[in-house]
Amino acid sequence: FSDLGLSEWAVNTCRELGMKRPTPVQHHCIPKILSGQDVMGLAQTGSGKTAAFALPILNRLAGNPFGVFALVVTPTRELAYQLAEQFRALGSGLGLRVAVIVGGMDIINQSQGLMQRPHIVIATPGRIKVLIEQNPDIPSVFSNTKFLVLDEADRVLGVNFEAELRVIFQCLPKDRQTLLFSATMTPNLQTLLELSVNKAYFYAAYEGFQTVESLRQQYVFIPKHVKDVYLLHILNKMEEMRVRSAIIFVSTCRSCELLSLLLEQLELEVAALHSFKSQSLRLSALHKFKSGQVPVLLATDVANRGLDIPTVDLVINYDIPRYPEDYVHRVGRTARAGREGLALSFVTQNDVDLVHEIEAVIKKKLDKFECNEKDVIEDITKVYKARRVATMKMTENGFEDQAKARRDQK
Repeated sequence: FSDLGLSEWAVNTCRELGMKRPTPVQHHCIPKILSGQDVMGLAQTGSGKTAAFALPILNRLAGNPFGVFALVVTPTRELAYQLAEQFRALGSGLGLRVAVIVGGMDIINQSQGLMQRPHIVIATPGRIKVLIEQNPDIPSVFSNTKFLVLDEADRVLGVNFEAELRVIFQCLPKDRQTLLFSATMTPNLQTLLELSVNKAYFYAAYEGFQTVESLRQQYVFIPKHVKDVYLLHILNKMEEMRVRSAIIFVSTCRSCELLSLLLEQLELEVAALHSFKSQSLRLSALHKFKSGQVPVLLATDVANRGLDIPTVDLVINYDIPRYPEDYVHRVGRTARAGREGLALSFVTQNDVDLVHEIEAVIKKKLDKFECNEKDVIEDITKVYKARRVATMKMTENGFEDQAKARRDQK
């Protein structure tokens, strides 16, 4: 890190955090950001992109710590909190003030927090737009901002956030540096790159949608009605498989909630993360999982981006994702930073075409996961009973009413 032009304090902080030598994306991007260039960095998930932009921003901030120095826009609330943790760790010697501005939290407190001009603001697009539009004093908070970072830029630049980004750009100075980081290349990013030829530095360790070599990718072909039975069987084998913790991805909030109640009924410790939960419950679930209090996290695709939890040794695709890039992001939660990991996909008759699409994109065939069907089926009665209880609990907890309210709101 000392060869990249970073100050001594920053190099020492890296050493204290166990970061011995820069990853390729850090090695290429940090000097360019320090020299004042706009940067677009594309690198696979788990390659150290956050430090690639956080370190040079903090390095510049240390020399002139005034006002909101950087605005970081990221697509999900969980990622915003994780980015805040990483900024605080890397800037631990600076007396750094970081504000997280996301939906689901008290908007008045957030507004007051912004007026105190923290050094780094990390926000989801929707909530920061609302604050800028509702409070006439807030746009001026960003009048001297030196950096705009779009993290997971492929998602942030998607059609969904167009109106939000327009509002954000209007209150930022023209002479700022803009940094875009992503794990995947999309047509939007390609167009941007072509428009900014000769202006932005482009770093790409990118050869299409790739998964890392240290990740074993397997599938188990099963009838749809016994998916839960197979899931219990594999979770019971976690210790034998030397799996410290696992993330199970499902396609809907309903499945996520039902599975969490079912597994709790079977006396397994799990946390659930989906968008029907309040933000405080989502953070609590993530904290329990990250700290090792519970070994299993059930999640919808709100957790498929950027979350970095070193102990995740297993990712289970309980439901196969509709798009191959979501598969790549999901399985990227394990085998991070050179470690090994296992991704296991539950394939039913209806999923075969989706799996072929995934294999074509990642240019790899999934291997078969060996499972003794007789051993699995032993628990079928127990699982079916637990499922009935879980379904009743969901009704009692008012989940269906919540789902209806959500549909009406949309």
